[in-house]
Amino acid sequence: MKRNWWKEAVAYQVYPRSFNDSNGDGIGDLPGLIEKLDYLENLGIDVIWLSPMYPSPNDDNGYDISDYKGIMSEFGTMNDFDQLLSSIHQRGMKLILDLVVNHTSDEHPWFIESKSSKTNAKRDWYIWADPKPDGSEPNNWESIFNGSTWEFDESTKQYYFHLFSKKQPDLNWENPDVRQAVFEMMNWWFEKGIDGFRVDAITHIKKNFEAGDLPIPDGKKFAPAFDVDMNQPGIQEWLQEMKDKSLSRYDIMTVGEANGVTPNDAEEWVGEENGKFNMIFQFEHLGLWSTGDTKFDVKSYKQVLNRWQKQLENVGWNALFIENHDQPRRVSTWGDDKNYWYESATSHATAYFLQQGTPFIYQGQEIGMTNYPFESIESFNDVAVKTEYQIVKKEGGDVNQLLDKYKMENRDNARTPMQWNNSINGGFTTGKPWFHVNPNYTEINVKQQLNDKFSILSYYKALIQLKKSDLIYTYGKFSMVDAENEQIFAYTRSFKNNTVLIVANLTNEVSELNLPFELDISSVDIKLHNYHLNDINLDHIKPYESFVVEI
Repeated sequence: MKRNWWKEAVAYQVYPRSFNDSNGDGIGDLPGLIEKLDYLENLGIDVIWLSPMYPSPNDDNGYDISDYKGIMSEFGTMNDFDQLLSSIHQRGMKLILDLVVNHTSDEHPWFIESKSSKTNAKRDWYIWADPKPDGSEPNNWESIFNGSTWEFDESTKQYYFHLFSKKQPDLNWENPDVRQAVFEMMNWWFEKGIDGFRVDAITHIKKNFEAGDLPIPDGKKFAPAFDVDMNQPGIQEWLQEMKDKSLSRYDIMTVGEANGVTPNDAEEWVGEENGKFNMIFQFEHLGLWSTGDTKFDVKSYKQVLNRWQKQLENVGWNALFIENHDQPRRVSTWGDDKNYWYESATSHATAYFLQQGTPFIYQGQEIGMTNYPFESIESFNDVAVKTEYQIVKKEGGDVNQLLDKYKMENRDNARTPMQWNNSINGGFTTGKPWFHVNPNYTEINVKQQLNDKFSILSYYKALIQLKKSDLIYTYGKFSMVDAENEQIFAYTRSFKNNTVLIVANLTNEVSELNLPFELDISSVDIKLHNYHLNDINLDHIKPYESFVVEI
């Protein structure tokens, strides 16, 4: 397996609106990120992934872009961006941006042109269709953000397609001019000196409209369309074109957001030679917890990740993550933020971080930020939540049940401002924050944890240092241990003649580990342990206990 800088890196996702506000307007910005680069460097971060900072109406928190070559005024200027890039590079770190090219904003000049008339040169840059004879939508597909995927345009009497919000019309990738414009834009950023892209919703660029109307599940008005708008045949030709005309020309890191891709697809997506991206974000392991469950399904979690580890072995590379801007806080869902806050945050960190792949940390994860205590629909900002709430309310459904579900699972949980210290608004802003600050900022913040050697932040620093201390944690072979254990995720990493054992109890119960080899635990070298002043006992692994030992 080839050595690459992006395989050996630790990445950190910054959601700029919520990271750090430098000018007191309540909105995080690029100068605010520059102020915190020393913090990220000290943490051990190599790559910063910056969520969209482009001009946007913010219908979907910046993922509806109105200008691909600009900076949102709330975040600063292009000079600020240039300074950010330079400051990152001066520290030996790298910067990757979000590439959102399945759709644009409906306020993008391309769409404004496309919408202006049926004969406009850019009409075919988006997906337009006539109504059915009765005037209804061209088909019955459901948007990922609920409701129809089609929006009627009164002026031209046609519908346009939007897989996400109605303010996010999908680009027509069938049109070679669209593809060319996208690749030119990507190269413009590469020439500026950025170090790669995280590629948003890329599996959705190809749609199978020949499928027509789909079966509608009971209780639904529209039909979920994942089977016809995700990872469709023919998509690889476009991705190969992207690779040939852009990605392969630069020494960069690419991560595809690849919903619907399975390990069986690994070769064409992330294969060392034939892959289009260096790695992908897959989401199989994220669907193993839901509001109605009593506990996180450890065994299924292990099985999913083991399959990705083994099927990508000597083929391609994994992206390792448990949180991002679209996910709730894991210490509140998979862990226990009441009784085992420190232990469950660090145990889950250990389990995912030391597998083979490039680990990503989402801002605030490293201090154990928790879900926000939402009370009412008014306290939400997430367009998906608000859309579904209105639909359920209109149909006379149970909106309280819906809110209970969304309190735990919505995307807003990840978007509350970063908690830097115990001053007002968690030190995020001196003004009125754009979104609620979690009231627990007085107990959970960076300042409090910086000098506490037994804090979640200190644990993450130690975890990162361990990861970088030996190539075994990057290139070592992954082998699961005690696969049937329903509480413990344990695996070995082996490289050359060395082996390390990683163990994480992911439940609040005492458990035991059955090893397939002899191990005198009293004589091993303990590399990391989230319980302090305690020996390790394999027959009595404490709730959310995790450790790494050299064997």
